Amino acid sequence: MISELERYISWVDSAGRPLQRVTEYFEAINRQVNANTILEGSGSPEGVLAADPKTLYMDTAGTAGNILYIKKTGTGNTGWIGV
Repeated sequence: MISELERYISWVDSAGRPLQRVTEYFEAINRQVNANTILEGSGSPEGVLAADPKTLYMDTAGTAGNILYIKKTGTGNTGWIGV
């Protein structure tokens, strides 16, 4: 997040466009907010979708025998389990 000093530094350039660090700041907030949503796709996420532990995923096709998965371990594309 931003430090006390950064609160007083301009967040836009001379043309009124947001600075890169401002864009990155809001992207970080957006990722945190969206971390509580359920991802979705067709098929199992195992070996396909990288995510953080506790992420939920819904298989819209239901073809792998499960429709809901939770990311149990790791941050790569493995560690998903069907619920």
